[in-house]
Amino acid sequence: MSDLEEVELAMDELEALRLCDLMDLDQTKAAEKMKISQSTLQRILVSARKKTAEALIKGKAIKINL
Repeated sequence: MSDLEEVELAMDELEALRLCDLMDLDQTKAAEKMKISQSTLQRILVSARKKTAEALIKGKAIKINL
């Protein structure tokens, strides 16, 4: 995998994806769990989905920043 370009996901982006897309929580409940506002969660989620789509479409590796 070292030859692949990488897309970096922050932990908050990963958590937003997990809560909203994997656990099917609505954004309000996910934001409460993350202790952030719904608008902040939405911005994080948009960024995470864009990065994930870029990795899938362009064949890039996803690196998770801990």
